[in-house]
Amino acid sequence: MKSLFLTPPMTQLNTAYPATAYITGFLRKEGYDVVQRDMAIEVLLSMLTTESIDTILDRVEDNYADFEDDELPDSIYHFLVHVDAYRRCTGPVLRFLQGKDPSLALRIVSRQFLPEGPTFENLNEMQEISENVLHQAFGDLGTQDKAKYLASLYIDDLVAVIHDGVDPNFEVSRYGERLAASNPSFDDLYETLHGDISFTEEHIRCLLDDYLAQESPDVVGITVPFPGNMLGALQIAKYCKEIKPDMPVLMGGGYVNTELRTLKDIRLFEYVDFILLDDGEQPLLSLLDYLQGEATEADLVRTYHLKNKHLEKGELVYSNNKQLPDVPHKDIGTPCYDGLPLDKYLSLCEMLNPMHRIWSDGRWNKLTVAHGCYWSKCTFCDISLDYIGRYDEAGADIIVERIEQLIAETGQTGFHFVDEAAPPKVLFAMAEKLIEKNLIITWWGNIRFEKTFTPEKCQLLADSGCIAISGGLEVASDRLLTLMKKGVSIEKVARVTRGFADAGILVHAYLMYGFPTQTAEETVDSLEVVRQLMFHGCFQSAYWHRFSATIHSPVGLQPDEYKITLHPNKNITFANNDVAFSDPENVDHDLLGEGLKKALYNYMHGLGYEQPMQFWFDDKTNQQVGGTRVKPDYIAQALA
Repeated sequence: MKSLFLTPPMTQLNTAYPATAYITGFLRKEGYDVVQRDMAIEVLLSMLTTESIDTILDRVEDNYADFEDDELPDSIYHFLVHVDAYRRCTGPVLRFLQGKDPSLALRIVSRQFLPEGPTFENLNEMQEISENVLHQAFGDLGTQDKAKYLASLYIDDLVAVIHDGVDPNFEVSRYGERLAASNPSFDDLYETLHGDISFTEEHIRCLLDDYLAQESPDVVGITVPFPGNMLGALQIAKYCKEIKPDMPVLMGGGYVNTELRTLKDIRLFEYVDFILLDDGEQPLLSLLDYLQGEATEADLVRTYHLKNKHLEKGELVYSNNKQLPDVPHKDIGTPCYDGLPLDKYLSLCEMLNPMHRIWSDGRWNKLTVAHGCYWSKCTFCDISLDYIGRYDEAGADIIVERIEQLIAETGQTGFHFVDEAAPPKVLFAMAEKLIEKNLIITWWGNIRFEKTFTPEKCQLLADSGCIAISGGLEVASDRLLTLMKKGVSIEKVARVTRGFADAGILVHAYLMYGFPTQTAEETVDSLEVVRQLMFHGCFQSAYWHRFSATIHSPVGLQPDEYKITLHPNKNITFANNDVAFSDPENVDHDLLGEGLKKALYNYMHGLGYEQPMQFWFDDKTNQQVGGTRVKPDYIAQALA
């Protein structure tokens, strides 16, 4: 029995999402016949050929035939005016972003080669300021990087044409996200699937024809890591059923694990036969045995399926043989990239945020140091779910062995450790082993800013190849950090992050606003702490996230402890994750968020440190805030 595993559109474009690589490596190790494809990158590339641009032009002209020029969206007007340039430039730009034509950078940075559309407006409207920003970001000799940035904006322009002109569900790293994200009803997706075949779906079908002809699989498995993959996954499943109605179609992945745990709508099973929850190794072993007649329904693990599917209305069943334990992290094997187009991924640089640049630029081998989170206490996090709550480490020797195997297979020495929070002891042991073996790699990952990371240990990690780390500062308020059960204080975070920075490691901080009971004053105080931390070089990159309550987190499970009232959706038959709530503080966090992001953007460019907090907020917001209560030397004293 041969299985084909697919990643549907869309995910990040610079490297393969690791789910199918992990499953392929594991199942091949167990003796199964498995192949994989990444439809996310291949769909986009198929959309940006000269032939496809002509198709886009025809459809845009049809869709906007009755519009005057001044009524057209900016993206469409610019495309129609410059379509010949888009035909001429797109192929070379894609080759450049794939690393196949670096000399094109000199033409791109001339600002005379690309038909610069609406995405470039900020650069064009503030030419003098933008050139200063570009110079600060890329310097005099950063030609390749500057060209990547401009070329990425060009790709964004083209995707905007697709979105505005032919398929409103399509975006750079997501496809139909609004149809799936925490949607209590399957109706929106179901209606879309029964509608006309979209431009994106045409490309999905064409690629799927090729995959099925090349591999002749007996089973198709689809991973759905994010809401922005669900529409594509279902369009794949729908077409599989049209071509081979009796071929089993399986579905799993992060979105399924978090949002479809209470699934009730059996219409989903018009497209898929089995839905698997949490880690896929053991459920897949049991299911493949079942499909080959070597196991019974009672042997299935964490699997939704439909009984009596041949009848007008089948019975939704959840089978879970708890006697079969999950495969230990040490036994899952090394991810396998065979079948993925490693030479086709695009190194993008859409934002000047340095951590976003690392995330979207270059191809990274993805590994997990351990399963789950060794801390697993943060009250905003889905710690009740298996992917966080079940901690299981493999040990440094096994991780280094997997690193060596991946280098041998891919020829790439860049590694992104995708843990929720990589365990310090394993990282230190791994670093020592890498140095001992003189194994030269470049790596980055996510950690907790805890005191275990002393300056000496930070230097050890840097010596082993660590170039960046990210971690959650969340709210720069000790009261709220305690409420979140983060297990850290602001002063400790300052010293830890400065230790990383002093070792030459880029530090990115995840920031949060709108946590239950957070006051406007606390939010402004948090911004002042962030200002001081960045001014003193503790971290160089950060991003503000708006807090969202989820049903699997302690906040969502025990709302009374956080003084909030939940307002869950009624009649939930499909996705269920984010939940609305009311907070007695009644702060307009959306207004505050605009000022927080504006301030952070300037701080990351070395600007605005001298401005008072009120400077970043508009007049209406300033009525809520006032000045900060944080001492101006708070972080300086912590570092001293």
